Amino acid sequence: MTGFAQTWKSDKAHSQLKFDITHLGISTVSGAFTDFDATITSAKPDFSDASFSLTAKTASINTGVEKRNDHLKSPDFFDAAANPELNFKSTSFKKVSESKYQLTGDLTMHGVTKPVSLDLIYRGTVTNPSSKKAVAGFRATGTIKRSDFGIGPKFQVPLLSEEVIIIADGEFGQ
Repeated sequence: MTGFAQTWKSDKAHSQLKFDITHLGISTVSGAFTDFDATITSAKPDFSDASFSLTAKTASINTGVEKRNDHLKSPDFFDAAANPELNFKSTSFKKVSESKYQLTGDLTMHGVTKPVSLDLIYRGTVTNPSSKKAVAGFRATGTIKRSDFGIGPKFQVPLLSEEVIIIADGEFGQ
C-alpha cells in the first residue's frame, strides 16, 4: 500500500559518512565527514520508492591527524574554501534482493558532478525504545575514483590509490 511521501532525516548521533584510501599501496587511511545531513523521501514502508539526498561540509573532514586534515581542506585536494560542500542526489533506486538495493545518483564534489552507483543495505525499521518513534537503518558502500572529481591530482598512485571506498551508515527518523 502506498501512502503519502514521508521524509526521514539522518540521526547525527547514529550516522557516519566515512572513506578509506590506500597510502603507498600498503596501508589504509580512513577518514570521515563529521558535518552532514542526509534525507530519505519515501511513500512505501519498505522504502522501495525511496529517494536519497546528502550534503556534507568539506571542511568537516577528519582523519584523526590535524596536519593531514588541513592538507585535505587545501587546494591540493578538496579546496574547502572554494568548494564548501559535497552533494549526492539519487536518480535511481532498484531492489536487487530482499534487503539489498542499487542506489545510483549524482555526486557533486570539488565542482564536478558525476554519476555514482552504491550498494545499499536496508537494515530494517524498528521503534526506538527511548523516543518511541520509528527509525530505519541503511548502509551504503561503493568505490569512486578521486581523479573523476579532480581530487589530489598531484598525488599519483601508489602514493595515494585512485580508488576511494565510501561507507555511509545511517539511522533515519521521521
